[in-house]
Amino acid sequence: MNALSDNTIMLRVKAGDLDRMGLLFQRHYRALYGFLFHMTYQREASEDMVQTVFYKMLRYRSSFTGEGEFMAWMYQIARNVLKDNAKKGGKQGVYQDISELADRLPGGTSADEHLEKKQANAGLYNAMEKLSDDNREILTLSRFQELKYQEIGQILGITEGAAKVRAFRAMQELKDIYAKMER
Repeated sequence: MNALSDNTIMLRVKAGDLDRMGLLFQRHYRALYGFLFHMTYQREASEDMVQTVFYKMLRYRSSFTGEGEFMAWMYQIARNVLKDNAKKGGKQGVYQDISELADRLPGGTSADEHLEKKQANAGLYNAMEKLSDDNREILTLSRFQELKYQEIGQILGITEGAAKVRAFRAMQELKDIYAKMER
């Protein structure tokens, strides 16, 4: 069953085989949560929004045509859920302590190196918060979600070239913000 494409599975869900939605949930939960978390930095809100995205995919399954990529359709729904969340005031208290988000380092790493890594991660997340929503979104999709520019273009409704340019400009802005914070 894992050999089926996401589009094929979603078309089966659309046809009434709702149990297949569980497979899509298993495949995409972590990536979707990561996207939503990097956009809001709110753990509980991100969990809730993931649930909302999958609920809306079920509710609006008739709108999935199978012509485009499932990922683009899913992320478009996620973007709409983010907008709805922001309208409800879901961006208050955006920053949370990221000490638990730092990658766990293998044994033998000194406490100083671990602390430096935590501080660098905190600086990066602080810099990401200062980006516009559009720039944070494109960096999250390209760097954290590791999507191809073609996929990002489909999600954002722009060309692949425009996605590359926007990602480059967003990265430049992030570097500038980070450098200013380090001074």
